[in-house]
Amino acid sequence: MSDIIALLAPRAALSKPITGKGIWGIRCAAYRQPGFAIVLEGQCWLGLEGDAPLQLRAGDFMLLPHTPAFTLSSEPGIACTDVVPSAIAVHHGSGDGPPDFRMFGGAFEIDAVNASLLVDLLPRMIHVRARDERAGRLARIVDLVRDECEADRPGRDMLLRRLLEAMLVECLRQSGMVGAAEQAGLLAGMRDPALSRVLRAIHSDVRHDWTLAELSKLAGTSRTVLSARFQQVLKCAPIEYLGRWRMTLAKDALIRRGGPLERLAEEIGYQSASAFSTAFRKREGIAPGAFAKRYRDGVTAPGAGS
Repeated sequence: MSDIIALLAPRAALSKPITGKGIWGIRCAAYRQPGFAIVLEGQCWLGLEGDAPLQLRAGDFMLLPHTPAFTLSSEPGIACTDVVPSAIAVHHGSGDGPPDFRMFGGAFEIDAVNASLLVDLLPRMIHVRARDERAGRLARIVDLVRDECEADRPGRDMLLRRLLEAMLVECLRQSGMVGAAEQAGLLAGMRDPALSRVLRAIHSDVRHDWTLAELSKLAGTSRTVLSARFQQVLKCAPIEYLGRWRMTLAKDALIRRGGPLERLAEEIGYQSASAFSTAFRKREGIAPGAFAKRYRDGVTAPGAGS
């Protein structure tokens, strides 16, 4: 989990108070970055594209790992006005008198090259209700995020990043927050005792030339059972997961620090720069050097975020 949060490198994009009074409804296009909100007063209805509206009450926390198109309204089924996300405070509905609804909402950015990690980890939406003790913990983090966003103190960006990381960890670490235990994805794999031992081994020593036999022994299962369980939960074979994780580390290293391919290849378990380049091109559809250049130039390379 720590490996993955570090790769996501979250940074604040926007945050603002949202208020409403009377009858109101808004519609936002897909944002495709993580968005979060906590209801401070009153209630509203959130409708994700393709889903039935969900009621949010005071104290509820909500995180959308890959924000789809959504509606937010005072009551379900009413007409909604299209709006564009912004960093300024907004009020919906009647402007007469104090608002009967208050929410603090925000969004943050993660590097596109690693964006798929968050989607793989989390469900479409996390909703923590006010009566859940975890809502209080998340509310305190959100309150600190709000305080930092509204101030201009030294170290603001670094502290915001750490607070957003804490928010993600708090969401990830709670097994009850993401639905049924049989849910597929990397987080489900981390909760499975046998798979978690394999995942921990791979992440602890990515340079090792792991075999299915070695990983099966760690899991305490046969190779057939381990392969089937991996496919069911993580949608790939164990050795395929190792290859994917190596490429994730490689892409992150290429865009953050560069350096000789020989060193990078050795760090992630390839015997030579040539072997690494061949594997990278086969998996990502582009040479490592060209991938790094495209990313630095602001062009999404093939395979980035996939």
